[in-house]
Amino acid sequence: SSSSGDEALRDKRARILSRGLPKQKPIEGVKQVVVLASGKGGVGKSTTAGKIFFLLLLTSDTKEVGLLDADIYGPSIPKMMNLKGNPELTQKNLMRPLKNYGISCMSMGFLVEETAPVVWRGLMVMSAVEKLLRQVDWGQLDYLVIDMPPGTGDVQLSVSQNIPIAGAVIISTPQDVALLDAHKGAEMFRKVHVPVLGLVQNMSVFQCPKCKHETHIFGADGVRDLAKTLGLDILGDIPLHVNIRETCDSGQPVVISQPQSDA
Repeated sequence: SSSSGDEALRDKRARILSRGLPKQKPIEGVKQVVVLASGKGGVGKSTTAGKIFFLLLLTSDTKEVGLLDADIYGPSIPKMMNLKGNPELTQKNLMRPLKNYGISCMSMGFLVEETAPVVWRGLMVMSAVEKLLRQVDWGQLDYLVIDMPPGTGDVQLSVSQNIPIAGAVIISTPQDVALLDAHKGAEMFRKVHVPVLGLVQNMSVFQCPKCKHETHIFGADGVRDLAKTLGLDILGDIPLHVNIRETCDSGQPVVISQPQSDA
């Protein structure tokens, strides 16, 4: 019958497509992998406190946490985590992560000069990501947090298809232009069967340090509205504050250096 023929055709297509996908292989010693993504660059995913809030939340109950900077072209982990130097090698020729604030970190920024541009084509970038995933001695981690580059391209697809991921967190400002890409990012993770854990609204409000008047520079509730549309939770709401920027630039995140401050 035509229905049985259609079913057989669908099964054949599924088998062909499955052959083209890489087999997911866990990272040795890592129990859970969570990715942080933004879709659009410049929304503060790496250079504000959003990532540090998340990491410290995970470490608050004595969990072992690692942080992998998958942004090959613009690594920010070395500066933000106040780390410098080249990773040591183990007897098995694996790189040892650098560690600060109790968090094991690995980044392309540890392997190249700080001001040296990474002028590579896609295949070289993918090779570098593979090495950062597979040739690092992470020890025993409860969570490995992967800081994704902006967009929905090769790196995001490769990471999502090569290792099992527990979930993704998407960070965005409330601005419409940023929300368009955040929406695309959420849909991309759904297509590759990675659950989206929720959204973080960054740069949500600016309070004047003199008169204390609050201004929603990028809009008031854009990320909250997107979360409703996608049926997702809001995991956090981070203000636009000079202390957050200054402390991240100095490698002393505000949640560590000024834990009692409003920010």
